[in-house]
Amino acid sequence: MIATASPSSAPDVAPPVDRFNFAQHLLAVNAGRPAKAAFIDDSGTLSYGALDERVRRIAAGLRGLGLKREERVLLLMLDGNDWPVSFLGAMYAGLVPVAVNTLLTAADYAYMLEHSRAQAVLVSGALLPALTAAMTQSDHEVQKVIVSHPVAPLHPAEIEFETFVAGATMMAKPAATHGDDPGFWLYSSGSTGRPKGTVHSHANPYWTCELYGKAVLGLTEADVCFSAAKLFFAYGLGNGLTFPMSVGATTILMGERPTPDATFKRWLGGSDGLKPTVFYGAPTGFAGMLAHPALPAANDVALRLVSSAGEALPAEIGERFKRHFGVDIVDGIGSTEMLHIFLSNRPERVRYGSTGWPVAGYQIELRGEGGESVPDGELGDLYIHGPSAAMMYWGNRQKTRETFQGGWTKSGDKYVRNTDGSYTYSGRSDDMLKVSGIYVSPFEVEATLVQHPAVLEAAVIGVPDAEGLTKTKAFVVRKAGATVTEDELKLFVKERLAPYKYPRQIAFVDDLPKTATGKIQRFKLREQEAGSA
Repeated sequence: MIATASPSSAPDVAPPVDRFNFAQHLLAVNAGRPAKAAFIDDSGTLSYGALDERVRRIAAGLRGLGLKREERVLLLMLDGNDWPVSFLGAMYAGLVPVAVNTLLTAADYAYMLEHSRAQAVLVSGALLPALTAAMTQSDHEVQKVIVSHPVAPLHPAEIEFETFVAGATMMAKPAATHGDDPGFWLYSSGSTGRPKGTVHSHANPYWTCELYGKAVLGLTEADVCFSAAKLFFAYGLGNGLTFPMSVGATTILMGERPTPDATFKRWLGGSDGLKPTVFYGAPTGFAGMLAHPALPAANDVALRLVSSAGEALPAEIGERFKRHFGVDIVDGIGSTEMLHIFLSNRPERVRYGSTGWPVAGYQIELRGEGGESVPDGELGDLYIHGPSAAMMYWGNRQKTRETFQGGWTKSGDKYVRNTDGSYTYSGRSDDMLKVSGIYVSPFEVEATLVQHPAVLEAAVIGVPDAEGLTKTKAFVVRKAGATVTEDELKLFVKERLAPYKYPRQIAFVDDLPKTATGKIQRFKLREQEAGSA
């Protein structure tokens, strides 16, 4: 059998109409529930009716600055009620919001300002110093800076968010955009290097809502959603904004880091007593929560559905979570380029250790190094064909051609298709190791190491030996108070995997370099090793 998933259709999902503005679409879906809570942050509740008004006011305000259709607006904001207002307001106006990571440096923001040529910036007050430093470093001129929750007096070129919204009239109707018009940008997370500006259309989030949020997760108006992944990432954007709004659900937004303590506080109801029914996390976060002494009891939370993405979920973590809470973790894989998840387990069908089955509406193919399809059980590069693929990488024709190939998107992941049609992750294409002429998956070794009761996290890379041959090296974070030796861990892996896969070297470290989504940055470990050689 060839490892190619036949096209899976979603016959009940009608394509968006030709004249389509995604922000207007979400507002129209919720026009009949004006009093219902749409978003809740630490400062209060934003109803769907108030959201509609504020989106249309900020849309008019941005256009009133002289911004024109398809010009970019940088969105550098902590998760909170002003984030969806800003994002949807820009789209409603026919502008293109560029949502960026809030944990970057001034140099990163200077690059993004110049790369996107953003004409205005919407920024949280706590992040204004980094933006100011970026604007000082950059030759690009920004017309206006709008500051949400300022923490210091503003300069004349800056305007307070509430003042800006209150001073604008409501935009009567949305910009006459089409489904294929540029809707927003997301920058790739940088797990393998410098981020790329990924351009998505107005129609792309519509497809992810219909094909995954509704058809796979089964979200409903009754759900209360909470995502550890922030809104500026593709995964978090679906989790915390587009999916809940597409069904009229309520979302809890959190500006602070998703530590176990912060997450548990929301699970237990927070100050408003409203408990999430749906939680979206990542494997690294789940590992930390399960090891935390304040892990809540199952009967203290209201979780009915738990999702995972960002990196492959080790089976052991999923099984431990299920034993404790009685709820499966539904693992899937998505990407910035495809906007959300295209290969996933199902709430009613979970195979731990695998990423699950193709989402209806997407076609999956595994290809060998020469571009040929590979049979079941053999390693291949993952390609996806589906309606939510990005339009391009802005200003990067070479990378666009390498990734978007005739309707197919090359994910950069290595997978194996199983006989039941599910897919098992084997690592990133650029993280794969060839030891003694045989591919070794860093993830497989990492997943085995974390099964040891003393290990919290692990990352595996390839390092050259004295003869220039690649050998595996593991970086291991031990659980608090736990002890284990290098030889003990090597033996532990040898007993569970083929002998050639065990790590030849093990270094114990306090933490691992990660992106803001929790992905381990193996390239930084490789750079560190190269520098010490």
